[in-house]
Amino acid sequence: MGGDVAAARSDRHLLQGLTGGPIARTDRLPGEIAAVARTAAVATSPDLSIIVPTLNERDNIRPLIAEVDNALIGVRWEIIFVDDDSRDGTASLIREIARDDPRVRCLQRIGRRGLATACIEGVLASAAPLIAVTDADLQHDERLLPDMLLALQTEPYDLVIGSRYIGDAGSFGWSKRRGQISYLATRLSRLICKADIADPMSGFFMMRREVFEGAVRRLSGQGFKILLDLLASSPKPIPFKELHYVFRPRQRGTSKLDSLVAWEFGVLIADKLIGHIVPVRFALFATIGCIGLCVQLAVLWLALRLSSVGFAVAQSVAVFVAIASNFLLNNFFTYRDQRLRGWRLWRGLATFYVIASIGAVANVDVAADVFHQRSVWWLAGIAGAVIGSVWNYAVSAIFTWKRR
Repeated sequence: MGGDVAAARSDRHLLQGLTGGPIARTDRLPGEIAAVARTAAVATSPDLSIIVPTLNERDNIRPLIAEVDNALIGVRWEIIFVDDDSRDGTASLIREIARDDPRVRCLQRIGRRGLATACIEGVLASAAPLIAVTDADLQHDERLLPDMLLALQTEPYDLVIGSRYIGDAGSFGWSKRRGQISYLATRLSRLICKADIADPMSGFFMMRREVFEGAVRRLSGQGFKILLDLLASSPKPIPFKELHYVFRPRQRGTSKLDSLVAWEFGVLIADKLIGHIVPVRFALFATIGCIGLCVQLAVLWLALRLSSVGFAVAQSVAVFVAIASNFLLNNFFTYRDQRLRGWRLWRGLATFYVIASIGAVANVDVAADVFHQRSVWWLAGIAGAVIGSVWNYAVSAIFTWKRR
């Protein structure tokens, strides 16, 4: 009996710490105290989760939290930073803040990068009925969050988007080149976007959880614009509203906009257009294979024209050059997000030569077998090329461009 009383007192002290105040009754049993604790926990669960992907944004973390806190007075919110293993101590700082503020959480990813997938994992790690997505660079205006929340709570919308392109010009501080890139990307997004949205490339929006759950299994996870992926992947039109805000210039840190971001955007567009037919990466691989065939024929022609070597030697040289060409082009385009550099480039080239050589043997064997059965030369040639391409693609993805 004495042990039960002691346990009850311990539970009361724990609950007092959780609720921040004394418990009115002191004669509750442990089971009753546990029920009160659960009720207190539910009462403080967030209504809004704000997902913020980060990569080397340490200097922006505290100002961003302060802006959110000032904007959402009286709202039960949490902010989940999804950090892609920043080297500037971003994750450590977030954890330090989280020890004093339970509304702040850190989800650190090791060996994975990508803004879209960071947002997806952040939403999956939350439980709130409403989800907001924003960047850590402070270019979005967090003062718009209450208006977004009000629209979802009082109007028949499932998605509210912070738009740079309605009302007055909102792309403050952009260079002419950056403005042209944004305009082109917005135009290209029309190829896959199912809604007439002024700013489908926005990275600042709020939605009901049901919107995300309805599209999550169709999301590509490619690129840096999760909103566009969401709009293109939703099985039905999403009722939306756009609210104007002024896009602010970055004050701290460095922009992540580079050639890889452009590549990821292109892959997202292609995936939504042809991904249901053939994987985009394989389509790139096969296209480069066709270019490699042209390289092989050109080298063969030059070798026969400009030297006195026999056909077998010329063909061997042409194949050797074509394989190297295919490897370099695939390394630059198809696997840009996993590009090999330094000694790994040479190691990758060696493995690609071995894989392509085996693929060439398989190509010839399959073509010969099909020709023997059907006696149709072009069908045999296509069959051999397909088998060789599939082999090269599948095996090189495992051994040449395997993920670190």
